[in-house]
Amino acid sequence: MTTTVPVAFSTVTSAAAALRRREVSAVELVDTALAAADADPDLGVFLARFDDRARARAEQVDAKLAAGEPLAPLDGIPLGVKDILAHAHAPTTAQSLVLAPEWGTTTGDCAVVSRLEQAGAIVTGKTTTMEFAIGAPDPEKPFPIPRNAWDRTRWAGGSSSGSGSGVAAGMFLGAIGTDTAGSIRIPAAFNGITGLKPTFGRVPKSGVVPLGYTLDHVGPMARSAADCAVLLSVIAGYEPGDPYSSPAALDDYPAALTGDLHGITIGVDDLDRYATGGIDPAQPALFADAITALREAGATVVPVEIPMYPEVTAIDVLVMLAEAHTYHRRDLRSRWTDYGRGTRVILAAGDAVSGADYIQAQRVRRIAQQRMAELFTRVDLVLTPTGHLGAPALDAIDQLRPLDVLSSLHTPYWNPLGNPTLAVPIGMSSEHTPLSASLSGRPFAEATVLRAGDAYQRLTDHHLRTPATTEGHR
Repeated sequence: MTTTVPVAFSTVTSAAAALRRREVSAVELVDTALAAADADPDLGVFLARFDDRARARAEQVDAKLAAGEPLAPLDGIPLGVKDILAHAHAPTTAQSLVLAPEWGTTTGDCAVVSRLEQAGAIVTGKTTTMEFAIGAPDPEKPFPIPRNAWDRTRWAGGSSSGSGSGVAAGMFLGAIGTDTAGSIRIPAAFNGITGLKPTFGRVPKSGVVPLGYTLDHVGPMARSAADCAVLLSVIAGYEPGDPYSSPAALDDYPAALTGDLHGITIGVDDLDRYATGGIDPAQPALFADAITALREAGATVVPVEIPMYPEVTAIDVLVMLAEAHTYHRRDLRSRWTDYGRGTRVILAAGDAVSGADYIQAQRVRRIAQQRMAELFTRVDLVLTPTGHLGAPALDAIDQLRPLDVLSSLHTPYWNPLGNPTLAVPIGMSSEHTPLSASLSGRPFAEATVLRAGDAYQRLTDHHLRTPATTEGHR
């Protein structure tokens, strides 16, 4: 008989504390997650499930508890891992017919998966993604279509699609995603959870299928900023196998969560002028409410205008196209139809980026990084909308123009800059889908970003709302 774990244990932090108090077992946590996955296979969360392995690992955790042994930070916590991160237990497909079946299985776990499992995490499976972390859902390919946890007719967001919807649906307590133009923050925003793009180089990418070599970030997704702090404390840190990995000192991220923002100045830019796809009627008031809550937590809030927004967002797309085309050029020529329609359209566009275009983009990128550094001499954090609209309908995604889904989303701006950025839910749109705001900080200031996100979430409950308990779920 399946045991259902109380909602009170639905976060990484609450479940870990409950385990240590013997109020719940690791087997109960895993069985509850697996039951949620069994109950909703059409959500399109998993490409591979590790049920037997997950239960066996949970039993080992419970044996440690019974023996009075101390638990590792993530012992007993069920997690999902995006299927572009190598895991020795299953092939890494990148949700594509193109990637060699043996990719990752002969080299073992990627650095992030290895760190998670050493910390006791129970990986329940590999989660869906947009093909090679780009493109759009293609029903003509033999892979699940990731759907939004709040409305099955809508997109889960990408490219860390299953990681976002799976957390929202209770199929695991946290997940790992990657982010090149918003692929952690978009599905976090669309599914009403929290997602962190750390500083570029903070979390190693070794053993991760690349999209944009100088833009890719790996980071945590979970219900709360506190959960993301715990996960980041495990996966962050220098890794010699990743040439982009930074040796910058780590902070104690959970200890930074004081709930107090006195002494913190937050610059706010509503980005309304760049909402080219429109603004949901509910979004301005919800964004204003978020500002009020941050003030209530003690922050000083001032207006700012983030620098070079059109240029930086264009740089993200151009550099991503060029770097992705470099990786895929040979396969595009020989296996064109094996790629999904949206994926091959985007990847082929990289052929139009000249060497001069790429170099110029990198030059302007450095200028933008300098301008952002200047802004951060006046403020500690920047608050913007993650996007102005909720999740789009799946049937509205054009396979020939897949990047149109970025309309009124503001995530690509932060990838060329490399700053840490946290997406937090702020309430429901007029169409009963989640909306989100983003907090960004100085490079390697994840502790401050998470502190602000946690302070906001101590005063609100948007991150704890679930599709099953909120009116408007379809």
